[in-house]
Amino acid sequence: MNASSQSEKLSPALCAILALLFLSIFISYIDRGALSIAAPTLEREFSIAPARLGLLLSAFFWTYTPFLLLSGWLADRFHAGYVLAIGFAVWSASTFFTGFSRGFAALLLCRLFLGAGESTAYPSFANIVVSDFPARHRGFVNACINVGVCAGPAFGLLLGGQLMDRYGWRPYFLVLGAAGFLWIPFWLARMPRSSRVSFPPPTNEDEKEIEPAPRIADILATRSAWGTFLGHFGGNYFLYFLLTWLPYYLVHERQFSLARMGKIGALAYLFMAIVAIATGYASDRLIDSGRSITRVRKSMIAFGQAFGGLAIAACAVADSSLAIALLLLAAAAYGFNISNAWVIPQILAGPRATGRWTGLQNFIGNFAGISAPVITGFLVQHTGKFLYAFLLAGLMSILGAASWFFLLGPIEPVSWRRPSALPLS
Repeated sequence: MNASSQSEKLSPALCAILALLFLSIFISYIDRGALSIAAPTLEREFSIAPARLGLLLSAFFWTYTPFLLLSGWLADRFHAGYVLAIGFAVWSASTFFTGFSRGFAALLLCRLFLGAGESTAYPSFANIVVSDFPARHRGFVNACINVGVCAGPAFGLLLGGQLMDRYGWRPYFLVLGAAGFLWIPFWLARMPRSSRVSFPPPTNEDEKEIEPAPRIADILATRSAWGTFLGHFGGNYFLYFLLTWLPYYLVHERQFSLARMGKIGALAYLFMAIVAIATGYASDRLIDSGRSITRVRKSMIAFGQAFGGLAIAACAVADSSLAIALLLLAAAAYGFNISNAWVIPQILAGPRATGRWTGLQNFIGNFAGISAPVITGFLVQHTGKFLYAFLLAGLMSILGAASWFFLLGPIEPVSWRRPSALPLS
């Protein structure tokens, strides 16, 4: 790496954009996880059985997952900043109107709109990061943005449980949705103006041959794409199992109060965030020092998911005190995933395909969001306990780690040359 790239720093303008991107994912995960915090109350108020509650918790992903493909195309085709702003408005409105819901059907409809709106987030993030942030900072930048994945649920669990307990779940959703709209004007004022990638026309025939814009079929034909897709699925199964069922598990199976549940859940996500920032920074510095990008990023993400899977599976057979310690350890291990899961496809895809690749990875990975809540609800209703649900979450995480380590090839930009054979790396 040359001296100029080594000295490249994040400007104040980029730091402001990074802070707003963090806030957007922070808010989105508070909104996404709010229903799971309200689940014990909703179960009583609307007489919702665990299996039906699982369907309600998974409904977000029924629209989120397929809309990721459209959002990936939109982020590549149009200005990603505006795509994100429109999606943000949709998901904030969905959260707000959840507070007026009077039954299962209304709650379901709001979750469907929430999923559609939030589908714009990650494809837009990926496009903006690749277009506007220096490559040498991307591990740290992705970790900072994705700390919102931890900080949002931590905030929701810590304060959401207490606020719902004191004021009820409806005011919580109304205030949460209304507050979300405050982010939009700040974003429109500070968002990057270059986040729709502009490519000059090739200057000769060789460039035309070497650098075509890849199709979705080109990405699907790449072995490394499936390494990231299946690895992401395994990590997401672990994460969405926690996001959707952890509050219910702590209240019903471990008999914790809402306040104690909130503190334990918040602590788990805090550990996750600390590890994400630390490993994101460490991975960038290791690579700067000459270590292999492939070795550093594959080892980190595979270790984190495998160790987290073992720890979450062990929770199933441990007593309450040990189970909480293992839960916190598993959550911390997931921090390795957060700092690497998005920088890897950004490197592989390059600026021409980042939105599409990210959309596809999220599309396939988020089938875990559809399946984990439903399968967990089914297992809990039919067995009366969380034993098999925890074991399955651990297994999925370990299989995902194997995909990151063995199926994913070298972490280097894929050549999208056509009509020659597509790469299998």
